[in-house]
Amino acid sequence: MTFGSADMEAGGGGERRHGQQEEQSSDERRARFAEDWGCCACACAGLFLGPNPMVARYMYALIFLVTNLLAWTLRDYGDSALAELQRLKVCQGALYCLGAEGVLRVSLGCFVFFFVMFLSTVKARKVHDCRNSWHSEWWPAKLALWLGLTAVTFLAPSPLVQLYGKVAHFGAGAFLVIQLISVTRFIMWLNDWCRAEMTQKRYHLQIQAVSIVTYVGSLLGIVLMYVWYAPSPACRLNILFITVTLALVQLMTFVSMSSKVKAGYVAPGLMGIYVVFLCWSAIRSEPHTEVCNRKAEVATSADWVNIASFVIAVVVIVAATFSTGIDSKCLQFKQAEGESEEEEEDDIPYGLGFFHLVFSMGAMYFAMIFVGWNANASHTMERWTIDVGWASTWVRVGNEWLAAIVYIWMMIAPVIWKTRQVGSAAET
Repeated sequence: MTFGSADMEAGGGGERRHGQQEEQSSDERRARFAEDWGCCACACAGLFLGPNPMVARYMYALIFLVTNLLAWTLRDYGDSALAELQRLKVCQGALYCLGAEGVLRVSLGCFVFFFVMFLSTVKARKVHDCRNSWHSEWWPAKLALWLGLTAVTFLAPSPLVQLYGKVAHFGAGAFLVIQLISVTRFIMWLNDWCRAEMTQKRYHLQIQAVSIVTYVGSLLGIVLMYVWYAPSPACRLNILFITVTLALVQLMTFVSMSSKVKAGYVAPGLMGIYVVFLCWSAIRSEPHTEVCNRKAEVATSADWVNIASFVIAVVVIVAATFSTGIDSKCLQFKQAEGESEEEEEDDIPYGLGFFHLVFSMGAMYFAMIFVGWNANASHTMERWTIDVGWASTWVRVGNEWLAAIVYIWMMIAPVIWKTRQVGSAAET
């Protein structure tokens, strides 16, 4: 009995200890769970409440998108939706506040807003800088500033707005140049990543497949443009555009594969797709009355095609402005020798001043494509159309040719610099 009771007491004590251990482990799990959720809540609070430039950039993109939609409303439906503007003296009815000039007024307000943001955030580098707080927070004040500047532009005299329209041609051109440099630099970076030894070992077949698909895709696009936009020898201008594009694709491939450059097929394939897209968009920008533009006739006869194309174009404008704005290093072609570019933890991940400068030029750009690069107050555009007219066509063609020149220069520039360094070292 003694041994039995002792065994029972020992067993009971073991069960109690085991129960205490389970309770302790469950308490620890609950504590860890609460700690994890607390950290998650703190992170979310810091994401939305603190000065976070990564979240702020999406807010600015949303403001830019709303401005685009407002400009489109004034152009296409201003007469019926915003008839109250006709009572303003500076509007003189609807001539100087709706249509093309209405687009310029909205663009002017957007430009001034982002230019003020540029002046107030330029050279901001650290997260704890007060200018980063202004960039990432104070949204009621900034929304009031944006709305106020947009409203004030409708009180501006028409000659001032027309002067802005002339300046916007240059600002929009600068935006296109920065955008194509950013795209070209991204393609170059992607090509360097694909040529890395580790990448070649892991994804050799995939890289070869992408190279072949992009190169063949660019050639197929050229063939389709010949079929769609050059159905007869009378379409000389379209034939010229497409033939020059074919020559540029072959020239970029030849330069990339030359013995001194050896850049591979990925970069020329992607650039080929890019310049073919620019050529296609240039021909699509030709007036819809053009005989050789058969696809334009289809778009005119089907409203849903026009609407879908318009929506995609607006989204592309906002996305291109956003992606270019956060690429503040796109204009740094050559880093100084011995200069190390190390980012610290408290560094802002992108240049705030450059971001707002690109958005201010993007405001000029969307104004130009909404009015077909024709800023006259009497100029009219068809509903649900964007970037249509001979001026738009030639701007896009020039952008295509400049993109090819920039790519070729980026390819041969290191070879030229290396040759000069070897020559100077031999002389010394």
